[in-house]
Amino acid sequence: MTRTALVVVDLQNDFCTGPVATARYRKDPAHLDAVTTNAARAVDLARERGTEVVFVRFAGDVEHQGPSWRRRNERGGRAPTCREGTWGARFHKVAPAPGELVVTKHACFDAFLTDGFEHHLRRRRIEHLVFAGVYADVCVDSTARTAFQKGWHITLLVDSTTSLVQRDEDTVRFMADLYGARTTTHDRPDTWCDPAGREDERCSVRASR
Repeated sequence: MTRTALVVVDLQNDFCTGPVATARYRKDPAHLDAVTTNAARAVDLARERGTEVVFVRFAGDVEHQGPSWRRRNERGGRAPTCREGTWGARFHKVAPAPGELVVTKHACFDAFLTDGFEHHLRRRRIEHLVFAGVYADVCVDSTARTAFQKGWHITLLVDSTTSLVQRDEDTVRFMADLYGARTTTHDRPDTWCDPAGREDERCSVRASR
């Protein structure tokens, strides 16, 4: 059986709730709340089924930013988000359990650019990554893109993520077409299945369901 890990991306206050999130996320805040609630429930379901959970978090402090990142922020009048030690950097609706990996992205989108993420997946012989968290068209996509190119199978929990800029359905379609990502919902953990083994139509649930 293919070993699976649930990858929970950037469920942090500055991205999920409060004034910073409200200013950045221009869609229905109730949808963002529902998405983060579903992502937290996915964590509980993964643990109940013995599926590994990996947490990815963001730290946007100025000292972590490269020149291009700083220039973009300066030109756009953007303040750093999820600064270390602040309320905005804290996890939202979830808390890592003892023994669960937490990796920190220092002003970057892709979890594979952090120390320890890829090494942990390979050491644990994880072959299948299930994604939940925010945002689907930014950090979730960046990490899923690298994962696909490095050989991991991808599943996206479509009710447990949302896009920041693009339409949700466009992001889901892009990931399905380009990365072969399977799509399902958090409340159907039986569909977080082996993408390289048996062909199970339950694993092809689309966002329209």
